[in-house]
Amino acid sequence: MSEQNNIPLTRFESMLKTNNVFFFDSSEFEDIIHYYLNNGKIALAKKATKLGLEQHPTSTNLKLFQVEMFIFENELEVAEELLENIYLLEQFNEEVFIQKANILSRRDKHLEAIKMLEKAHDLSTESSDVLSLIGMEYLFLEDFENAKKYFIQCLFEDSEDFSALYNIIYCFEYLNQTEEAIEYLNGFLNKNPYCEVAWHQVGKQYFLLKDYRKALAAFDFAIISDDRFIGAYLEKGKVLEKLNRYNEAIESYTVTLGLDDPTSFALLRIGKCYENLGNSELALQFFNKCVEEDALLDKGWIAITDYYIKIKKFKKALYYINKAINIDSENVLYWKRYGKINFRLNLYEEAEVGYRKTLELGNYELNSWLTRNDILLKLGEFEAAKNNLFQAKEFYEESAEIEYRLAGLFFKNLEFNKGEFHLKNALKLDSEFLIIIEELFPKVYSLKKVKEIIKVHKKASL
Repeated sequence: MSEQNNIPLTRFESMLKTNNVFFFDSSEFEDIIHYYLNNGKIALAKKATKLGLEQHPTSTNLKLFQVEMFIFENELEVAEELLENIYLLEQFNEEVFIQKANILSRRDKHLEAIKMLEKAHDLSTESSDVLSLIGMEYLFLEDFENAKKYFIQCLFEDSEDFSALYNIIYCFEYLNQTEEAIEYLNGFLNKNPYCEVAWHQVGKQYFLLKDYRKALAAFDFAIISDDRFIGAYLEKGKVLEKLNRYNEAIESYTVTLGLDDPTSFALLRIGKCYENLGNSELALQFFNKCVEEDALLDKGWIAITDYYIKIKKFKKALYYINKAINIDSENVLYWKRYGKINFRLNLYEEAEVGYRKTLELGNYELNSWLTRNDILLKLGEFEAAKNNLFQAKEFYEESAEIEYRLAGLFFKNLEFNKGEFHLKNALKLDSEFLIIIEELFPKVYSLKKVKEIIKVHKKASL
């Protein structure tokens, strides 16, 4: 039902505006409440339920709507009490058991909720809805085999219940049963050959297996079944990219731009295809369109920044990464590039900030620690460099690259015992990285004590 062509809904909203009281029969109130709940207008649904019960105080269905709204607002005790009163009068009403299950589920009593739903299923005439609810309870329990079983039953009873189909595939994927998912979907498609959603899903499974030929065929069938199915065109584009058929991929992505408002994903992928075809100008145009469409899509900003890094226009790259950071200052990928670009521009203080933020935001790659350390050395921040390396050691206990740097710092600071300890550790881990001392700490490398330790290690290794 829509707002435009539904007379009871129009009358109801007119009544709210004028404060006049109109009479509606209970089924009209039910339709109005359904409409508001389906559209997320909870306050209006509550209002309609209240007025409905004033006009029809004995209506069980309206009382059950009231229960549903109490549950939605987490007033479980009130809902439970009201439900018990309804149950005394309606012991064979499936909706009573569904709402009892709803309360139990809210309390994380999922096995008890399933028992209630099984009672509802025994009473139900529309059993696919109840089967779906049982499946959801098993999902809450992370029992994916049982969840899958109930969603399969649900889809068997209603072949157009695509939410059940998506849940089935979710279970297969969680259980790493890609081959089994394909077998199930092919069986479903034998009975429903024009189900675009099933073709789309089987294509995605073949894509996971890197069987791009079969994936492409599946997405083509999805498009034959529904030539306005945007998801199928996008997935087809991804497959064509994997096959290096970039011009065809661009065609597939471009179709989606005409079917609906352009998506940032499609614009980004078109840009990437042009980049792979060597058409940098068009690539950049589409990357710019991508961030205009969705400024929060980090891949768009990264594509533009990386484009300028690639052609060594670091100031331009810095301009764009600064724009990106202004939009999302918590994005680790932005800060990593910020550090890298400033380093290339010899702006070491800014580069250090970039790598520090990268680490603070949880990017603990060894290279991030090491690069920050080497920047701190250039800045003469030797104590900070040392602290940085000890933090890195918590994640990389046996890294020769860390040990050589620590050795260099301790020798530089005339702490010879500690320097010797870390140098011996480093040589033991990997003597090939000795060049680190030579490049970062040339004066330390020329020390007599250091030369002796290296000599002893070489003799021992023979």
